[in-house]
This record gives sequence, structure tokens and C-alpha cells, in this order.
Amino acid sequence: MTDVSIPELEPRAVWSHFETLCAIPRPSKKEDALRAHLVEWARAKGLGHEVDGAGNLILRKPASPGREARAGVILQGHLDMVCQKNAGTTHDFERDPIRPVVRDGWMIAENTTLGADNGIGVALALAALVEPGIEHPSIEVLLTVDEEAGMGGVRAIRPGTLHGKRLINLDTEEWGEFYLGCAGGMDVVTRRQCTRDVMPPGHSMWCLEVSGLQGGHSGIDIHRGRGNAIKLLVEAVQTSVERLGARLIDLTGGTARNAIPREATARIALRAAQSERLPAMLGEIMGCWQPRFAGVDDGLRLTARPAQAADYGPLAAAEQAAVLDFLAAVPSGVARMSDRFADVVETSDSLGVARLDMGGFEAVMMVRSLIDAEADALADRIIALATTHGFDAGKVGTYPGWRPDAHSRLLADARRTYAHVFGTQAGLQVIHA
Repeated sequence: MTDVSIPELEPRAVWSHFETLCAIPRPSKKEDALRAHLVEWARAKGLGHEVDGAGNLILRKPASPGREARAGVILQGHLDMVCQKNAGTTHDFERDPIRPVVRDGWMIAENTTLGADNGIGVALALAALVEPGIEHPSIEVLLTVDEEAGMGGVRAIRPGTLHGKRLINLDTEEWGEFYLGCAGGMDVVTRRQCTRDVMPPGHSMWCLEVSGLQGGHSGIDIHRGRGNAIKLLVEAVQTSVERLGARLIDLTGGTARNAIPREATARIALRAAQSERLPAMLGEIMGCWQPRFAGVDDGLRLTARPAQAADYGPLAAAEQAAVLDFLAAVPSGVARMSDRFADVVETSDSLGVARLDMGGFEAVMMVRSLIDAEADALADRIIALATTHGFDAGKVGTYPGWRPDAHSRLLADARRTYAHVFGTQAGLQVIHA
């Protein structure tokens, strides 16, 4: 196992920019510091720059002499990153830099997300702006904000802001693949104010925790059958309610709406006599889970530890049933595979975040589909399920899918160029993200 640092990587023009992106915190809605740095960089390089009302940054470079009549090109990426960390990690994404290392040929950031989505795309675009010897039409680099938290930046771009006629999205996934379509989608947000009982005497507090899952992107990885920590935790809590008479105090799982939850915890109250039965029950549950997730999530763990007393009592019985039954019933995974594109997910839903505390209950599901009407239909079914259980629910942040066009002239140019440079054909993909 050999670690390599970023300054040793080539091409240096690209990796130096990525190193800067790692050094400046950039969670969604907090991209100001990075944008200010890039504005100063552009000014020093003599590049045109504009920040629109939403905070998107547009950098501009005129065409090379003799190329002024060619259609302008837009290189597009986003400044923000998904911010996730393992439990017990003290990293503060609003203040601390990402610390990347290259290990066994892969760049990683231990215990946190790396931000290569979309840091590497941004780095490539910045490098292209100043690469010497390239003959090019006019170039615009569009760097949007708030992509990961709802695409707020791109929604706010006003008509006429961009002048190019061809757009290359550098927020893609696999080397040697061109992406010509992707799913649209929306969030479904459910909420409920919950009444509570007074804590009954003779009960002890326990914290149940599901951990060790791979998680992943709720679009790209949704078909891999990985465990959802929230769904699994609800199974464990429901079993403890049925067998041990447990009372639910609070619950939290997931850190991002577009990520498959890797960890989730719940605090429950048990009568002292029933606490002794808890370890055996958890062992039985793990015995059921292990074959279900063998080869997919072998690191899955279900643990219990004594917990501090809560400042509030357990949910009332009807509230507890509503919360647990809804979380157990809400779909999370592939709803349908595409009939048009082999091995491509057409429609899915992922339960990304759930919170139950003194303020009430909230859960966020992310719905995606290649067919906009199907995303709407699945979201409507989830809303109907939530309403049946007594929750307020609605759609948030709807965005359309990108319809594939296999006959695009830009696609033909890109494939021809790739074959010339690398001596092999690029693949084509439609992506569920």
C-alpha cells in the first residue's frame, strides 16, 4: 500500500486546481469562499468573469484568432460537494479542508467524502481555460452552486446569460464513457408533529445503532442492493417494540438526501426486565440480515449500548406506530428498470434522511426517473402513503430529465475525437442521476 500526494500527480495543471478545491470548504450553499478565490484567479489570468444573482460563476475566454465564427462551447460543472463523514469523525465541512491521498491508484479522503463530484470536472475546465496552444472557439465555463442540495443555482440562470451553443457537462462518472441522458426527479418531504407520553418509571435507555454499510449515491448505486440504514434500523426498532415492549424516544439516520444512508441510530426505553433480552434479540436480527446482504454489505453491524436519559418522554403509542409503520412501508430502491436502455434504472426512490426529535418528525425521499411522468406518479404514491399515516407531505425541487439524443452532432464530434486520441471507441451511457 503506497500513499502519494497530489503535488506528485500529472497533469499538474489539473491537479493543482483540484488541490485548491480540496483546501477551500465548499458545502452546498456555502460556496462563497471558493467562488471569491476563483474570481481573483480569473482576474489574474485576464479572463472575463461574472457572478449572477444566484451565485453561479461564469468565466469567459474569447475565441482564438480565426475561430471567432465557430459556435461557442460551454464547459459546465458545480462548485459544491456532498458532505458526508463516518461516525466519530470530527471533520467540520464548513471550516476544515479535505485531506486527499492517492492509495493503490485511487484518490480517497479517509473518513469523509472526497468532493471529486464535481471537483475534478471544475479542475478540468479551469485547466482548459489556460492551457497553451489550444485553438478554440469562445469558451464559457459555467460553475453552478447548490447543485447537490436541489440544483438551486442552475434553476436561477436567466435566459441570455450564456452565449455558447454547445454545452459539455463535466459532471460524469466513468472514464471512457459519454453520457447522453439522465433521470429527472424531485424530493418528497414528509413531516409530523408528534405527541409524547411521560417517561414511565422503571425503564432504562438504550441506543440502537446500524452501521458499517457502504451507502453510496442514491442514483448511481440504487440498483446494487445495498442496505439502507434507516430502513434496517426501523426493522430492529419494530422488533424490539413487538418482542420487548420498547418505547421509541428519538431516531436519526442519513446525512444527505441524495445518498443511501450508511448509519442510523434510535434511542428506546425498555423495562429493566426486558433489557436482559435485548442482546439475544439483536443477535437473531443480525442472523437474518447477514445472508440478505452477504457480498454486498458484509460490514453491516447492529449494536446496542446504554444511553443517557432523554429530556422528553417516548412517543405516544399512536404516534410511534405511525412513524414506524410509515418508514417501514415507504419504498426505497428500484421501482422499474428501463425498457429502452439495457441495465439502466428507469424509476427509483431513496429514503435519504429521517429525523425524530422533540421538534417532531421529518423524512426526505428522493425520487428519480427517466420519464418525468413516472417520477410524478411515484412521488404521488409516496405522498398518499404519508397522508394515510397522518403526515404532511409534498414535492420539493422538481427538475426534468435529460432526454437522450443519439444523433447529436456534439456527441459525434466527441466520439470521433476520443477515438483519434485514444485509439478506441468511447462507450455511451444513460445515467440514473
